[in-house]
Amino acid sequence: MTTAAPAGAAVVSSVNHPVTSRPVDIFLQQIINGLTTGSVYAIVALGYTMVYGVIQLINFAHGEVVMIGAMVAFTVITALVGAGLPLPPIVLVLVGVLAAIPVCMVIGYLLERVAYRPLRHAPRLAPLITAIGMSIILQHLALLVWGRDPRAFPQIMEVTSFSLGGAAISSVQIVIILLSVGMMALLTWFVYRTRFGIAIRASAEDVRVAALMGVDANRVIAATFVIGAAMGAVAGVMYGTYYGIAHYTMGFTLGLKAFSAAVLGGIGNLAGAMLGGILLGLVEALGAGYIGDLTDLCQWPVFSDLLAARCAVDEHVVLLGSNYQDVFAFLVLILVLVFRPSGLLGERVAERA
Repeated sequence: MTTAAPAGAAVVSSVNHPVTSRPVDIFLQQIINGLTTGSVYAIVALGYTMVYGVIQLINFAHGEVVMIGAMVAFTVITALVGAGLPLPPIVLVLVGVLAAIPVCMVIGYLLERVAYRPLRHAPRLAPLITAIGMSIILQHLALLVWGRDPRAFPQIMEVTSFSLGGAAISSVQIVIILLSVGMMALLTWFVYRTRFGIAIRASAEDVRVAALMGVDANRVIAATFVIGAAMGAVAGVMYGTYYGIAHYTMGFTLGLKAFSAAVLGGIGNLAGAMLGGILLGLVEALGAGYIGDLTDLCQWPVFSDLLAARCAVDEHVVLLGSNYQDVFAFLVLILVLVFRPSGLLGERVAERA
């Protein structure tokens, strides 16, 4: 997805990379773009799947936590740039990330403590409605703090592009992909190789039995919200840096796409969330790259004859453009829910009695 910054605004990076007219170049370019956005989707999807894995709650406010992370980082980076401090660009971004993480962790903890914990034993519909309500509240709080205008990240880093098989990959894309892989690996190690990770997995099997074995369920559940929020903060900064812009509504669509990725891979499954995020990014990028050619009516004989006069004036009559790329994410969600509700890797979370 290409999101343009406001006119005259300087941005950190752009997703508009030069490609040639050869189909193989377009394909490789879209693969690179899909891996980049898919890496971000995967990190956000991990926040959904961790919470669902333990208490089977869809935290629809998670997208807004990601948005707040991007907004906080934007505010800090802009303030540092405005102050004229002689800091390297990478340090400025790092400070922005380090400022966003604790803010999002606090919000994640407060969401669990104030909004969800009192409803833990309530009917499933109650916490679901509460999650939607908290999403709306956080979105409008961000509107009050940062306003409704999109915020363009200041141009502080020189973006270098490298050639890869005829396509272009930028230094920002490389950093996003590598950082995402590192965060996924670190989370996997934490969950499967640490004592607290064992407590998380035990709670995912059955919270009540884990509590009988000495696991503090409240602490574990709060930790899943906090860890997911911390990762969401980093994902928000990556997303804002990649597109060069942040907006108070950005978390809504990003959250829905990440939720679709979690369902695609198998919600409640860490590996599934990672796989779903990458696949969704690839499907979205390839769809955006080729939907214009596939829906060019003048290229199809059955339509070109009917539209001969129009095609004589305009060689391309495109029915659907790349701006329809969001359709693919939700089309994938519908297909998965219809044909494989458990996701590609299946759900490994035990059903609660």
